[in-house]
Amino acid sequence: MKSIDVSGVCNGIVDIFTDVTEQDFASLGFEKGAMRLVEASDQQELLSRLGTVKPVMVSGGSVANSLIAISQLGGTSAVYCRLADDEYGRFYHNECLSLGMKVPVPLASEGATGTCVVIITPDAERTLRTALGACTTLADTHIESEIIADSRWLFIEGYVFSNSDQGRAAIKRSIDIASKSDTKVAVTCSDAWVVHGFASHLEQALEQTDLIFANEEEAAALSNTKEITAAGRVLKERFPHVVLTAGARGAYIWWQGEELHVPAFPSQPRDLTGAGDMFAGAFLYGINYGLTPFEAARRACYLAHHVISQVGARLNGDVKKLWNS
Repeated sequence: MKSIDVSGVCNGIVDIFTDVTEQDFASLGFEKGAMRLVEASDQQELLSRLGTVKPVMVSGGSVANSLIAISQLGGTSAVYCRLADDEYGRFYHNECLSLGMKVPVPLASEGATGTCVVIITPDAERTLRTALGACTTLADTHIESEIIADSRWLFIEGYVFSNSDQGRAAIKRSIDIASKSDTKVAVTCSDAWVVHGFASHLEQALEQTDLIFANEEEAAALSNTKEITAAGRVLKERFPHVVLTAGARGAYIWWQGEELHVPAFPSQPRDLTGAGDMFAGAFLYGINYGLTPFEAARRACYLAHHVISQVGARLNGDVKKLWNS
């Protein structure tokens, strides 16, 4: 009997939320609402400029958000990501441990932990600056066979395909271990540009994938078909299980020959960040604990509904109580 529900290979990013006035934002010269990748030195300079504003820090990253959701629901998870031995890396490491998660990769003695500075202006607009930092140094030598072999699922984050040859080697090793250990493999595409830009690397992993998560744009990129149900019917010929999310239209699922549509809950979104991450984590938790795919997706939609009704990708409070309701 395996003791870990899901192990994930992902980018470990500390989200740093800070509120600024319109005047202070204007002084930065940024395009409002845009996300940009920056170097660690540029990120440090930005944080220094925002130093008078007290930030809120939250451990994040796409698959990491899903793993945290699983832990909040009472499941077990392990996160494979590279963090540096700095303020942000120690914060991330300790927060995951406090949630009962396994964090097997040691902190790097050099470099900086990946961060995403989320600048929030009074109009509720969010402008992001992301520095991957130590994320790009995750390597195959960091992947332990024991933990993945003891996991029901291995969950791969699409963004890692774009990091480096080291990151892609880490993915390959983790999938090789999973295939020898009766551990099922799930992949989330992360973004359509990952599908287009790293197709050859992604395709190698997808050959051994049991479950694919994708949104409408990612599904279209994978299937060369724009309409979501048509895309799903193409993808079900390639993967045993397909889960496609479509925002306010809910989720479309192909599971062991059955085609399902699970409607979303009516919402007034405040922040769409993390909805897909919550859905994936909650869905994996549900199917691990005996729910049908429809039941797991319905509850996952409900938690995603709560995520987008607030600011931030993490639900606070009693997440299991929401799940049970």
